[in-house]
Formats: sequence, structure tokens, C-alpha cells
Amino acid sequence: MQTHDPARTDLIETDAVIVGAGPVGLFQVFELGLLEIKAHIIDSLAYPGGQCIELYPDKPIYDIPAVPMCTGKELTDNLLKQIQPFGATFHLGQEVTVVQKQDDGRFLIETSKGTQLLAKTVFIAGGVGSFQPRTLKVDGVEPYEGTQVHYRVKAPAQFAGKNLLIIGGGDSALDWALNFCAANPDGNPHKAESVILVHRRDEFRAAPASVAKMRELCDAMEMQFIVGQATGIDEANGQLTGVKITGNDGITRVVPCDQVLAFFGLSPKLGPIAEWGLALERKQIVVDTEKFETSVPGIFAVGDVNTYPGKKKLILSGFHETALAAFGAAPYVFPDKRIHLQYTTTSPKLHKVLGVESPVFD
Repeated sequence: MQTHDPARTDLIETDAVIVGAGPVGLFQVFELGLLEIKAHIIDSLAYPGGQCIELYPDKPIYDIPAVPMCTGKELTDNLLKQIQPFGATFHLGQEVTVVQKQDDGRFLIETSKGTQLLAKTVFIAGGVGSFQPRTLKVDGVEPYEGTQVHYRVKAPAQFAGKNLLIIGGGDSALDWALNFCAANPDGNPHKAESVILVHRRDEFRAAPASVAKMRELCDAMEMQFIVGQATGIDEANGQLTGVKITGNDGITRVVPCDQVLAFFGLSPKLGPIAEWGLALERKQIVVDTEKFETSVPGIFAVGDVNTYPGKKKLILSGFHETALAAFGAAPYVFPDKRIHLQYTTTSPKLHKVLGVESPVFD
């Protein structure tokens, strides 16, 4: 236990600090707000949205209840709109470096930019932690990373009209391969000049429908699939001009290309969270299923960062966890207040909190 410095005038005092501004972290703001718990939210990225924005802003999501389809960006935008009434404060582009429990039971939180907060509760909603894409391991590729070699798609338009080499066998590789070679009736502004997909074997971890569509396009000579692994690059005049692909036959061939997209998945790193004294299991935070509280009272973990029996890494599961975590946190914030479950449909109090008019029922 430690005591914060009361002389600090820039210390921010709040009910809750949420670490992670992905969809689950954003919805945690909403669930806390309904209980009149004020929150600050911290994220290492420079913008809200987490993996949805960083990895697949334009990819469709189909399993959000009552939303047949939305993109990662649309989901993020709608969540930001939904939490507007609660006035959460964002601290973006900074990582939480210190979490220390104080003598009065609150937590002192420090960030990499020197921001200091004193909170009654902490919510870890950091997804898979400080996620980093696994990179292409071939000599000489580093100078081209970010210009001709990419591990995520942020601006699909930059690949339009290019000779594109996509490496990987999961959903991301297949989805983007189909996206960039698709010839839609109303035109495809992102259509590449050519698309070549490379995977180390003729089996995929992607949706069967995507694999079938890929093979159909290959048969129609709309794209090409090569079994093999990247083992080197070709370059000329300071530009990457091709990738050396070694096939299962042991023969290495140079595949010409303008741009390379490599999808090898993410390497999850808890980062400083691993040093906070929380019970961990395989780099995930152990929680109960009543309150989604960690082994440290007052610290909760929601979303992909946590683990418990039967855990499913789905956004909708994370949303459910935030509701129970908010109710679990309420006694720390309001120790003398009895918390009742109220419904946004009928509660005048919640209507006031949300800034909406109470409906009149006949």
C-alpha cells in the first residue's frame, strides 16, 4: 500500500478508470454511466476503437445483437454516440505504466505521458493487451514496412490498381484477397490490378465460403493461389519489386509485386498489466463470473483480456461482462448506497441520466 502525494494539483480524481478504448471498453462507459459512475478511459492508440479500428475498420461484423451488419468503424462510431451523455474523458496515445493501491483503498494510475489519476475502481478492457502483428521474417524487408509491406489495411484505396501479393491462410488474408479482386456490378474502387495469395499449405483457417470463393476466382483466372513460403525479396532502385516464394517442391520462384500484405495474426503482449499483481492464466487475467473482478478487489477485467471457465472471445460476451462488472464496482464507488436494477425503457431516472424524455404509455 502507498499513499499518493496530496500536494499534486494535477492529480485527477474519478470513480473509475477504464484501460482500453475498444468496443468493450467503450460500452463499459455506458454501463457505468447508467449507475452514475464517472469514468476516464485510457488507450495506447491515438483514437478509440481498438482492434475494430486498427485491424478491420471496413470489414463487416455480423454478430452484434439487432445489428444485422456493421463495420468496425460504424460500431465504434455508434458506441461513441451512445456514451456521449456520460461525458467520459479520454486519454489517448498513452499506456498505463503504474497501478498502485493506496492506503484509502483507491488506485493511483500513471501513464507513459505522466498523467496521474486516483480512482476508486479500475476496469481492464485491453483486448489481447498491447497487440502487435507478427511480421514477415525475411532479410531486408524492414525498410519497406509501412510503404510496400503491410500487416493491416488502414486505407484500402492505396492498393487499388496495384499488383498485390497477400500472404496468409486465415480470415484476414482471404477476406482482403476477395475484396481486392472483386469486380462488383457498380464498380470496386479498391480493385487491384492483380491479386496473388500465398499460403504455406493448401488448407486454410478461414471461413469455408471464403475459401470456396477464392478457388472459384482462381479457376476463372481472376486471381492466383500459390502454395509456399516467403523466403526473400527482390529489389531494384530502392523499391521492392518481388518476393521470393519457396514451394513445397523446394524450388524458389520470384513473384513480382508492387505491394505485400502479410497476415500472420497477432502476438498478444499484456505489457505492464503483467506486473500489476493480478492472477494470470496463459497471459490472460483470471476473473470471477459474478462481477468479473480480478484477484485484486476493485480491479475488474472485461473482454478478450480475461479468462474464466467457458470464456468465448466475442464482442457480445464482452458487452454482457461490462454490465455485471459495473454492478460489481458500484459498492466501491457508493459504499452507503443500495443499487437497484432499473430499465432504460421505463426508468425516469435513467431517462434523465441519458438526457432523453420519459415516454408516456397509454
